[in-house]
This record gives sequence, C-alpha cells and structure tokens, in this order.
Amino acid sequence: MLIGELYFIKKLNSIPLFSGLAQEHLEKIASIASTLKFDKGEIIFHEGDKGNGFYMVEKGKIKVFKLSYEGKEQILHIYGPGNTFGEVPVFEGKNFPASSMALEKSVILFLPRDKFVDLITATPGLGMIMLADLSKRLRDFTMQIENLSLKEVPARLAAYILTLSKEQQNKTQVTLPISKAQLSNLIGTTPETVSRILKKMMESSFIEVQTKTILIKDFEGLINLSESGSLS
Repeated sequence: MLIGELYFIKKLNSIPLFSGLAQEHLEKIASIASTLKFDKGEIIFHEGDKGNGFYMVEKGKIKVFKLSYEGKEQILHIYGPGNTFGEVPVFEGKNFPASSMALEKSVILFLPRDKFVDLITATPGLGMIMLADLSKRLRDFTMQIENLSLKEVPARLAAYILTLSKEQQNKTQVTLPISKAQLSNLIGTTPETVSRILKKMMESSFIEVQTKTILIKDFEGLINLSESGSLS
C-alpha cells in the first residue's frame, strides 16, 4: 500500500461518516481521495457549479451559504474537521444548490463523484451508510427551517448553544467557532440582537459569556428556552 493511501485511510477513519467502515472499504475510498487546500475567503464551489464530487473537512472551517438576488447572504451550515458537505449532488447528478467558502485556512479531502458512485454500486453497505448520513442532514435542515421560520430569536440562539454542546460533548461550556456576525447570519438576525439576547440570557442566569467561551449555568433552562423562546 502506498504511503499516500495510508494517510488517507487514517484521515477517513477519523471522519464519523466513514469511521465504522471495514479496512477494505477504507482502502478503496482512500484510493480515489485527494487533498485540496484553501486560503481564508477562498470559494470552494459556487451555487450552480456541477456537483462533480463531495468534500470532507480535515482542517479549518468552511461555510455553506446562499445569496439572494439583492446580494444578501444566508449561512446554511458551518462545518469544521470531520464534517462532510456537498454530498447531495453526488447522488442527484446535478449542480450544487449553494456555495461554500473557507472561513479560515483549510485542508479538504475530495472524493470525485464518478469513482465514488462506482464504489457504492460495488459496495451496498457503503450506500446504506451514506443514506443514513443524508437522512440525518435532512432532519437537521428541517429543524433549521423550523427555527428560522417559527421560533423567536432567543429560542434560535439557545438551540444553537445546545447544538454546540452536543458537538463539543460538553454540557458546562462551549466555544463559539464563529464570529458574532456569522452567528447572527446563521440564526437569521443581527449582531446587535445577538448581543442583546446574550445579555438577557446572562441576566436570567442561563449562561455566562467570556469572549468566545459560553459557560452553561442552566442546561435544562436552555432546553426550555430553545422550545419556548421566552426570556420574560
């Protein structure tokens, strides 16, 4: 086995989507993987580009976003190491429905569509794993739409903090991986509103904010807030 393939196998095994695969499957995927590097602010793909493969974040942070005709940006997702993105066009054979950009210097693993589809055809178990991952993405996206359209800003912000708690596996504190401006965009509000709600959440003893660290003082209270949206 080539040194390059050993490197890719190690990296693939650290990504949740592939971590449960057998060694032989990892070897097959590693044989078609390549590494891409992006500087901060560099576009990975534009909305409408042909979906010729999908991506996995090895290092860094990227955002997936859409732009309105007026140029207003709506962030759909922010992904860090271990996350995959751009999978849907791989199966649809269509164009990317959104754009993506590196938020910091990033290293991305890339799997070309044609070769990966051949692997799935020959390895049904891999297809089932991808289907489970896409189903999870659909649930997450449905929740995001619900948050943006039906819930008040305090509920959206509380839900995001809880999501970070789950991702970072820590119920007592989380680290914000993005700026306040990016956070406000992600939950569909303004930086001023985020600051105001964070202050109210501190006054209500839900959290304590220390720069980019949020100490969670009332985890159950955050859960209730994420559902009710009331800070009265």
